[in-house]
Amino acid sequence: MTKSFLLGLTGSVGMGKTTTANMFADLGIPVWDADKVVHALYDVGGAAVEPVSALAPEALQDGKIDRKVLSDWLAESPGRFAELQAIVHPLVAADRKNFIEQSESPIIVLDIPLLFETKAEDTVDAVAVVSTSVETQRKRVMQRRGMNIERFQTLLDRQMPDVEKRKRATYVIDTSSLESARSAVESIVENIRNSRNA
Repeated sequence: MTKSFLLGLTGSVGMGKTTTANMFADLGIPVWDADKVVHALYDVGGAAVEPVSALAPEALQDGKIDRKVLSDWLAESPGRFAELQAIVHPLVAADRKNFIEQSESPIIVLDIPLLFETKAEDTVDAVAVVSTSVETQRKRVMQRRGMNIERFQTLLDRQMPDVEKRKRATYVIDTSSLESARSAVESIVENIRNSRNA
């Protein structure tokens, strides 16, 4: 079996990454979702519950890590973010490795929000960045439950600027409309398939 082509999918908060990941899935491409893995690690019985609660005891609620409480704790202690990453990232990386090894698909999408920030671009064959205007991004994020401008800014501060991500991308997916995003996704998949068959 030829090694799967690994496409890293990333983009800043509110850029439409989840919707775009679903478009790849609709085409039959397996999608590994870093956020879903983190949710599972933080849930009751998850491997991250004990070490993260040792770092931020107040985040432990009903036997699981409350992500909102953890986010508030990080906002007050931004210097501890690296400590949290040191706990969570090896667990996430192990899950990703297992997903890739179990898959027999010629193309796999790895949905990684902090792909560039965690230097994960070195582990994929190409990178697709989802992007839209700053105005659309702000509007989307501010509609989320519990969101305020300070929390939005904290999220942005942790992420590489969109303009820098686009410079580093193999492909840029414009998510201003569903049509433009879907067209870009179909084109990328066709491009990868053609390159593998060449």
